[in-house]
Parts: sequence; structure tokens; C-alpha cells
Amino acid sequence: MTVTIKDVAKLANVAPSTVSRVIADSPRISEETKQKVKRAMEQLGYHPNINARNLVSKSTQTIGLVMPSSKDVGFQNPFFPTVLQGISEGAQEKYYALHMTTGKSEKEILDAVIQMVEGRRVDGVVLLTSRVRDQVSSYLRKRKFPFVLIGKPYQDIEEITHVDNDNIRAMKEATEYLLHLGHRHIAFIGGTRELMVTLDRLDGYEKALQEAGILVKPEYIVHEEFLREGGQEAVRELMALDEPPTALVVADDFMALGVLNTLDELGIQVPQDLSIVSFNNVLLAEMSRPPLTSVDINIFELGYQATKNLILMIENDKEPVKRLIISHRLVERSSCAKYN
Repeated sequence: MTVTIKDVAKLANVAPSTVSRVIADSPRISEETKQKVKRAMEQLGYHPNINARNLVSKSTQTIGLVMPSSKDVGFQNPFFPTVLQGISEGAQEKYYALHMTTGKSEKEILDAVIQMVEGRRVDGVVLLTSRVRDQVSSYLRKRKFPFVLIGKPYQDIEEITHVDNDNIRAMKEATEYLLHLGHRHIAFIGGTRELMVTLDRLDGYEKALQEAGILVKPEYIVHEEFLREGGQEAVRELMALDEPPTALVVADDFMALGVLNTLDELGIQVPQDLSIVSFNNVLLAEMSRPPLTSVDINIFELGYQATKNLILMIENDKEPVKRLIISHRLVERSSCAKYN
């Protein structure tokens, strides 16, 4: 037997129109009433007919997700599953579905986004990375299509809603942590320079050294992919220098895992011979040997707030442009020691 809105209304002791407003997440309905109706829906096994609602509202009730273009990167790095959890929870709260797209090149991704937008497959888009001179964000802006960026825009920062960390400050604090331990030969391992997060974290690293009166050495700055292999290649290059660093700031935990693997092969002990501060604080940072001191950037919250604010834009075209900065904190573990 099919469960209807009337059945839900009867069990919750409200009018059928109230049930409809709860499904639409109307702000005019109190939270207490919403919870009562949701409990009745769950008890009866009632699921809203989203397709029927969408035909009336001319909405797809779907959010598009644009993954990075590098082959397999988005599915290897633990950052992306975690941020997707936040995006998914924000979408589920408002009964939105998710439509994901990726590609082997920037052109493939742009073509896929154009198909999503022109084919009216989604109501808005979340961009999971911020790139220098990004064609996708430029296209979405020209189309005046709702989108939210996770990261800092390369340009027109006041005109694009984005959710980000203060990456300059976070990396500056991470570098200062090593400076306070007495290290003066600190190297930077970051991702590609095409990503805004890399540029911001490099800026924070350089600021910390400059304020400490330490010369920034170009040979101490290495850029690779945000992958374990990237960390392996970077640290081999650094440890082969005539004057190798005594400490590293690594812009990603997954890269840092590769760093640890290679240091073990080279017979270099962490933290006795080399200290490491990493970024993101995903589970592998705690499980690595030794456990990594890492900057927690609240990845889940980045995704959740991106979806929440995109839906506000979808449902209200007067929603103002926002810059949302998510907090960070340094989680101390066993990968750092005072310089001897």
C-alpha cells in the first residue's frame, strides 16, 4: 500500500500542507514541527516524490561536483572522500542529489560542465579545487550560473562565493612551529603551482622565514603532485642537497606518507634526524609511523558549508557573495623534535 502525504499528516497530527512545507524546508515551519513530521515520514517509510516536485518547480534538485582533472588524483588523495562527505551531508539535508564529473584534461572537464549547465542537469555547481586562470569558473560566471568554490579564487575574489582556510596564516604557523623548535634549515614540499592553495601555503612559508630573518632558499622549495609518489620524489631531491634540510613543511598528508616511506629507505629517522609538519590531518596522519604533526583544516566543514551556501544561492538569486573562512589548528604528534 502506497504511503501518502495525508498519511504522514495524520500520524504527525498536522495539515497535509504542513507536510509539503516541511519537505520543501520552508523557513515558516518551526524546527519542532519539522522534526515531528520527519519522524512520521521515517516511521511510515514515506519518501517524497522529488521528480514530481521538480516538474512543478522546474528544478533538478541536483548539485554538480567538479573533481580535479589529474588522472586518478581525486580518488587517491584522502582529502576528496572527506570533503565529499561534507558535501553529501549538506545536500541530503535539503533533499538534493549529487552529479559528479571529472576528466583527463581541463578541456574534458570544461566540456562536461557545459553539458551539465546547458542540458539543465543541475541547479548549481561546487568546484572542489581552485586553479590559476580556471576556465570552468570563468564559464560559470559568464553564464551567471550558481556555483561555490572550495578554495580562494585566482581573481575577482569579491565576486565569487568561496569556502576556504586561511592557508597563508596556517602555513606560516606551521613553519613557525619548527622555527620555535630551533630549526633554521626548513624546506617546503607543495603541490603544483597551478593550484591557489599551493601559492598561498608557499606565501605563508616564505613570510615565516623572512620574519625570522632567514634567507629563503630556492633549492628548498619543491613542487609535485598531491600524491604519495610526489612526496617520494620531492624528499629524494632535498636530501641529495649538499646542505639538506633538518625539517620539512609538507602541504599534504598523502605526500608526507611518501616522504616517510623514502626517508625510511634512506635510513633517515623521523624526528631524530628530520622533523615534519604536514597538512590536512586525515586519518593516515594519525596512523603513519611516526604519527604526523599535521594542520587540521576541517575538510568535512569545507564541503558542508560549500553545499549549504550553494543551495542558498540556488533558492534565492539575491543571496550575497560570501567569503567563508574555515578554522584550522595544529595537531601535535610525534614527527617533530627540537633541533640538536
